[in-house]
Amino acid sequence: MRQLLSGIFSVALLVLASPAISPALAGPSLLFDVNDSRVLEHQDAFARWYPASLTKLMTAYVAFKAIGAGEVTLQSPIRMTKNSASQPPSKMGFKPGDVMTLDNALKMMITHSANDIAMAVGENVGGSEEAFVDRMNAEARRLGMSGTHYANPNGLFSPDNYTTARDQAVLVTAIRKEYPQYLSYFNIEAIGIGKKVIPNINALIGRFDGADGMKTGFICESGFNFIGSATRQGRTLAAIVLGAGSITERAAQTAALLAQGFGTNEPADAPMLASMPVDGNGVGEATNMRQALCSKEARKRKRQKLADAGGEDDEEQAPLVMGSPYLHKLDHPRTVVMVGLGGATGPGGLPEEPEYADVPIPTPRPDYTPPAKSTKPAAKAQSASVR
Repeated sequence: MRQLLSGIFSVALLVLASPAISPALAGPSLLFDVNDSRVLEHQDAFARWYPASLTKLMTAYVAFKAIGAGEVTLQSPIRMTKNSASQPPSKMGFKPGDVMTLDNALKMMITHSANDIAMAVGENVGGSEEAFVDRMNAEARRLGMSGTHYANPNGLFSPDNYTTARDQAVLVTAIRKEYPQYLSYFNIEAIGIGKKVIPNINALIGRFDGADGMKTGFICESGFNFIGSATRQGRTLAAIVLGAGSITERAAQTAALLAQGFGTNEPADAPMLASMPVDGNGVGEATNMRQALCSKEARKRKRQKLADAGGEDDEEQAPLVMGSPYLHKLDHPRTVVMVGLGGATGPGGLPEEPEYADVPIPTPRPDYTPPAKSTKPAAKAQSASVR
C-alpha cells in the first residue's frame, strides 16, 4: 500500500506541477478496483461535495431499476414538459410536448449531460420530479451512501444536493455489477441528431487506453468533477476526482490515478470500499468552489491563462490533456450513435398535455348572478365580466 501511495503521490506532483493546475483547488479523490471493491488511494473521501452532473448516475440507476421492475422499457415515452424544457444548459433544447424513447433519452443524458433530458427522465419514470427524487434518495440509503442526498435529477445547484467520493464509488459499483447490460451507455464516443454531432464530454473516452465510462460534472459550486473508469486485461478501475479547477485538470488527474493503479499490483492490505476508515468530515455544508472558479477575479485569471497557453479549455483544444503522459489524441473518427425524437412504443410516460394558449381562462366574478330568464326575444349576447 505504501508503495502504491508513494507512486500516486509522485503522479499527483507531476500533475500539480503544471502551471494550469492550482494545488489549492485539489479536492477529494478516490481510486478503487471495481471487481473486488479494494480502495487503492483516497483523499478526503468522506468530505461533503456538490455532485453536479454526477447526479445523473443515480438518475440512470433508478431508471435501470424501473426497467427491471417492468414499470418501463427502453422504448417507453419520455415526454418533455414545460419544467424539463426550461432547465438551463447543458441541454438538448427540445420543446414541451416532444417525445423520445427512454433509450434515446439515456444516451443524450449521459453523453451530453443534458439537464433537460435528465429532468424529463425523472418526471416520466417517477411520475413527478418530487417522486423521482424520493426514489433516488431511497436507493442511496439502500446502497449505504450515507453521505449523499439528492434534490433533483440533473445535479443543478441546490444546497440539499450533496455527496462524497466514497459514496460515488459505491454507486459506480452498483451500476456496473447490477446492470452490466447498460454499460454501453457510458462509453459512447458521440451522439448524432440530424446533421449535428455531439462528442462525449468524458475526455478519457478514446484518449485513455481501456476507458469505458462513467460521468463528468460541473457547476460553479462544485468545481470540475470526474468519474473515470477503464478496463485492462479484465481488471476494471474507477477514479473519482471532485473539485478540479478545469476540464483539463479533472481529465489529467483522473487519468493519472487510473494509470498509476494499472501500473501497480494491488496491495494485500488495501481496505475494502465498505469498510474504509473515515478520513473527512461529512457533516455540515459542502465546500463551495464558486468564489475560486466563477468570481470576476477567477474568470479574469482563466482568460489570462488561456491567452498565455494559446488555446481553449475544452475537450477539443485541451493543452494539458494532450500533454498528459497518460492521454493521447483521438486516433480515429468518432463512432456516432444516432438519437432523435419519436419511436416510443412501450408503457409509461406522462400523459399528453392538451395545448392551450398561454392566456387566463375567463371565469365569472364571485359576486356575479346570472340574469333571470326572459320570455322576450333574445337581444345581443353580452359577455360576462372576468378578472
